[in-house]
Amino acid sequence: MSFDKLKASRSSAIGKLVAEAEKVGGKTTKSYGDDREWKPTVDKAGNGYAVIRFLPVKDGEDLPWVRYWDHGFQGPTGRWYIEKSLTSIGKDDPVSEINSRLWNTGNESDKDVARSRKRRLHYVSNILVVSDPANPENEGKTFLYKYGKKIFDKIMDVMQPQFQDEKAVNPFDFWEGANFKLKIRTEQWRNYDKSEFDSPTPLFDGDEDRLREVYDGLYGLAEFTDESSYKSYDDLKRKLIEVLGAEEVNGVQVLTEPSAPTSPKVQDAPEVKTEDAAVSEGISTDDNDDDDSLSYFAKLAQS
Repeated sequence: MSFDKLKASRSSAIGKLVAEAEKVGGKTTKSYGDDREWKPTVDKAGNGYAVIRFLPVKDGEDLPWVRYWDHGFQGPTGRWYIEKSLTSIGKDDPVSEINSRLWNTGNESDKDVARSRKRRLHYVSNILVVSDPANPENEGKTFLYKYGKKIFDKIMDVMQPQFQDEKAVNPFDFWEGANFKLKIRTEQWRNYDKSEFDSPTPLFDGDEDRLREVYDGLYGLAEFTDESSYKSYDDLKRKLIEVLGAEEVNGVQVLTEPSAPTSPKVQDAPEVKTEDAAVSEGISTDDNDDDDSLSYFAKLAQS
């Protein structure tokens, strides 16, 4: 829609967004080094703070967010599997098929393997960085922001409040939206519980010239769910076989662990606990939305 239509239709936007989120179970890539993507910075203690503003839907698209799943794990060969899941676009995916077979054996060790290779949920939206104390050069600029279920739930909470004294807020709205105060604590993984929306306020005090400039600079989100951005089932299957060292992927209940790697390691990766961001993002917790470590391993996997 045009900027003028966006302004005129904002009164009905919350209902549409909530309905669309509920359709896909909401209460949901670009390559390594994408300079369009903003990531929060944390200090040595693992704490971080920034203020961002979620931005509205781009002209020609339906929603101001997109969601997709991926898998990220290291196989017994020492190689990494870092790939988007075809289930994001409604297709069969070899990792999900293997996980189902492992889970259905009833063996707890098989279930543990399936858990460690579980899909991870991501959302992507356009944001404006209002305050970034660690990187002030980002302030006032538009970026893509990838986040997880924890933050998405906070978005849904303000769009459909629980109590009578709370007014529904569309956080993606230029005029009646609200800044989001991103507060990060690192325990075993990054925790976003203290993050919260501020009181509603017009972005740039409603200055339409500045709002139009931001609106015209929004990034398209369709690429994240465009079939052309996903590898084929056969390509993913070949990659999975390389990573697991298995001779066959389909038609087996439990994959055979090789006695020795069937392909050379790309590089010895640092030891990673299952709770760490490199492996467990979205596996054991919904709190962890960071993928800096995973991006590092993805780069190794592509070497």
